Amino acid sequence: MTQRPESPVKDKNYDLITVVQGCLEDAWRLETYKEDARRQGDAELTEWFSELQQQCRQAGDRGKILLADRLGKEGG
Repeated sequence: MTQRPESPVKDKNYDLITVVQGCLEDAWRLETYKEDARRQGDAELTEWFSELQQQCRQAGDRGKILLADRLGKEGG
């Protein structure tokens, strides 16, 4: 197994931004997967992708709130 190199950036806000970006990208990507499953008539998979998409959106939205709060407190 190939390991990713350790991030040179040791900053909690950078980490938070990275996670928020990943969540929102996943939500966007899942729209395509959900549509593929729907088009192919797989209701179960469509529902599962939809559930995952909602979880990703919620995580991204919560992360945005956390980030705004932290940056506001730090003046950054």
